[in-house]
Amino acid sequence: MKVLFLNPPFLPRFSRFSRSPAVTRSGTIYYPIWHAYAAGVLEQRGHTVKIVDAPAEGLTRGETLKAVNDFAPCMVVVYTSTPSIYNDCSVAGEIKDLMPWTFVVLTGPHVSALPKESLECDTRIDAVARGEYDITIAELAERLPERSGLDAVDGLTFRDSDAIISNRQRAFIEDLDSLPFVSAVYKNHLNIRDYFYAHCRYPIVSIFTSRGCNARCTYCVYPEKMFGRAHRQRTPESIVAEFEYIERELPEVKEVLIDDDTFSFNERHTIEFSELMIKRRIKVPWTIECRANLSYETMRAMKRAGCRLIVVGFESAADGILKAVKKGLTIERMRAFVADARKAGVMIHSCFMAGNPGETRETLEKSLEFAKEINADTCQFFPLMVYPGTEAYEWANRNGFLETADFRKWLTADGLHNCVVSTPELSSKDLVRFCDRARKKYYLGPRYLARKLFRVIRSHEEMKKTVKSARVFAKYLLREG
Repeated sequence: MKVLFLNPPFLPRFSRFSRSPAVTRSGTIYYPIWHAYAAGVLEQRGHTVKIVDAPAEGLTRGETLKAVNDFAPCMVVVYTSTPSIYNDCSVAGEIKDLMPWTFVVLTGPHVSALPKESLECDTRIDAVARGEYDITIAELAERLPERSGLDAVDGLTFRDSDAIISNRQRAFIEDLDSLPFVSAVYKNHLNIRDYFYAHCRYPIVSIFTSRGCNARCTYCVYPEKMFGRAHRQRTPESIVAEFEYIERELPEVKEVLIDDDTFSFNERHTIEFSELMIKRRIKVPWTIECRANLSYETMRAMKRAGCRLIVVGFESAADGILKAVKKGLTIERMRAFVADARKAGVMIHSCFMAGNPGETRETLEKSLEFAKEINADTCQFFPLMVYPGTEAYEWANRNGFLETADFRKWLTADGLHNCVVSTPELSSKDLVRFCDRARKKYYLGPRYLARKLFRVIRSHEEMKKTVKSARVFAKYLLREG
């Protein structure tokens, strides 16, 4: 069967596959990673697939529809996001009008949280594949030629005449080693130079080595609506084999981003992976996302194996807020982590959120001071973004803190993140203004500028990624605050 995976057109350079979809100030645009994994699974099973990434390729709606029509697929899988959902449903409906025989399926965290509402958004759409959709789409491809047995496809919500039927939840994939290398799918279907992550060297490849997250953070939509709370991980041998593939088949890649929700839950696994990377003499550097609780010994092993940078969600410098969002960390543990990372020689990309339960003007200033104390290689400040299916969304909705039910308002007119949460202590505008001011104070501070200048002088690759990001970032930074 011919199956087309579509990242639909919306705004230029719109990062729909981000955990918090938007047009970014840094120029970052994510790979269509979940589409790529699912496409690889279908290719393993003998199907013919095509990936069309309209935002990355700069395609208009008309050009996108032409590309879909030219391929003439039997099924089109459309990835969606909260702020673009009305647009995404409209594009999916137009595809159905253009090719009435084509089965049109929506995927992504938003439609997984609201499958019935999403199908009611546009009656032309056939189904929603909820959560982890690789095998759901593969089973659909096997059943669609007969157009029967859809009620046996776990994880599917589909339209049956005037009724909307939700099948039982699909069990998560336990053997992640059985999935194809997503980097091989990129090589065959995408231009890797279309993708950029501001904190990583360019060109980059983004992979996942695990799914699910044992942490209980209230604001993260992936564990809640896509991959579950149980951490499932590929073996060190599988991960290193993909690094070997990347070095051999994509030699232009300057860095690999391991974009797992939390790469290092099992520190023994991380050390085994690091030791195998050293043994196999892998040279390409890598970045990971993890919690601020790694030991010095683990980070030292990672550094020796080529880890360049760790992306860490600190979120706040107030212990009360960290407890309220179930972060499972304290400010002192985070300080110790920073000291150990610096001792191990690993750089940090720090992430802070403004507006969680208990936030006040005083706690915001504490977070800014802590960010400046860390003086990470890069830092981001975002107002709280709440997405359907998360505890944070339910908290805001239950307490009357949501300013609107119109998901389009989750973005500004420019496509940037737009906070829609106002509490009695802080309005949404207060939170946005703080983030704008914090970015300015951080990136234009003399201590940060001195450290950054030192790094870019020492490394051509650091200079290249910094200049590429700064071209976009500077125009936002200089007009904020």
